[in-house]
Amino acid sequence: MSRRSPMTDRPVALVTGGASGIGAAVVDALTARGYAVGCVDLHPGAAENTVAADVSDADAVSRAVSELRDRLGPVSAVVTSAGYYEMAPVSEIGEDAWRRMLRVHLGGLVNIARATLPDLTATGGSLVAVASELAVGGGDEDAHYAAAKGAILGLVRSLAAETAGSGVRVNAVAPGPTDTPLLALDSPWRAPEYLQTLPLRRLTRPAEVARCVEYLVCDATFSTGDVVNVNSGAVI
Repeated sequence: MSRRSPMTDRPVALVTGGASGIGAAVVDALTARGYAVGCVDLHPGAAENTVAADVSDADAVSRAVSELRDRLGPVSAVVTSAGYYEMAPVSEIGEDAWRRMLRVHLGGLVNIARATLPDLTATGGSLVAVASELAVGGGDEDAHYAAAKGAILGLVRSLAAETAGSGVRVNAVAPGPTDTPLLALDSPWRAPEYLQTLPLRRLTRPAEVARCVEYLVCDATFSTGDVVNVNSGAVI
């Protein structure tokens, strides 16, 4: 178990994108495991201990982490779930779209890691990044998203190697299409024709991804640099 905060008598977790979707499910799972959870999100909503910040803004992330540390105590678990999804043919992806996708996903992970690694080193903590099945298998009209998520996997493995000696564990989950508001109702990933190609014949559920994150944070003390594929069998 990670060290407890003297402020809350509970270990402290930080979740980006914790206001909805997979992030909200992770907040629920870690809270149930006894963590005091703070969130960084563009749209805080009703989540307790949430600070509004754009994860692509390093200064804003640093301020948000400092504020949550002041409220809750040193962070011993970090989950980076903030992100967005869009489809476009590669010929129609402009330079701004490429840059924004990389800033939010890869840059967001870099910014959170830099801001929290001192705490994680001190607490012997765990970082879990939310990547994507598309980082592993690619996808039609998903080039910039798949590239950004693929870069996350490379960074996770490098961070795992760099921090292992200090007791920090760094892992990733790679969900397939998941039943969250991120997927529009008319998304091709929701089409019955696509779902029939999956071994489980359905979308992944946010709570299922959260259970894998919880496992990596709380139980997989032997694991670092690993990627857990949570995708209804889309990548086997």
